[in-house]
Amino acid sequence: MSVEQSTLEKKARALLEERGVPLIEIAKLVHFLQVNYIPDLSLEECMDSVEAVLGKREVQNTILTGIQLDMLAEKNALLAPLQEIVANDEGLYGIDEIMALSIVNVYGSIGFTNYGYIDKVKPGILSMLNSHEAPHVHTFLDDIVGAMAAAAASRIAHQHPDE
Repeated sequence: MSVEQSTLEKKARALLEERGVPLIEIAKLVHFLQVNYIPDLSLEECMDSVEAVLGKREVQNTILTGIQLDMLAEKNALLAPLQEIVANDEGLYGIDEIMALSIVNVYGSIGFTNYGYIDKVKPGILSMLNSHEAPHVHTFLDDIVGAMAAAAASRIAHQHPDE
């Protein structure tokens, strides 16, 4: 990638911001996941890891696709019964998690355990994204954010193998 951010990355960043997810909130999730293993872990190191994850094309594509589907559901623009499934974030609909796993997969198997844990406890911004308060639909976004945090935490774990 050139020094200038790619158009795809810029759009992914903009969509996250528009949907109420500043990158610092993802960095806080990374810190939550790793601070018990790396006590002197700084929020700055977490942010650097989030930035690295966001630099991956697979991550950018997942962000654009997932947020677009959430936005279409808000506009009632998906075909039935998919509209109802996505708008209601139905529990047996697992495509949102499957898309998120494409992000987690970038940094190896530790990402899967990080993702499963953070998806279950839903700390920080994940609680707000998962609140299901109309008119917003975050069926895909909550899983994407959790996966980005899990991947960034995994990246840090790989940089500190002895901790």
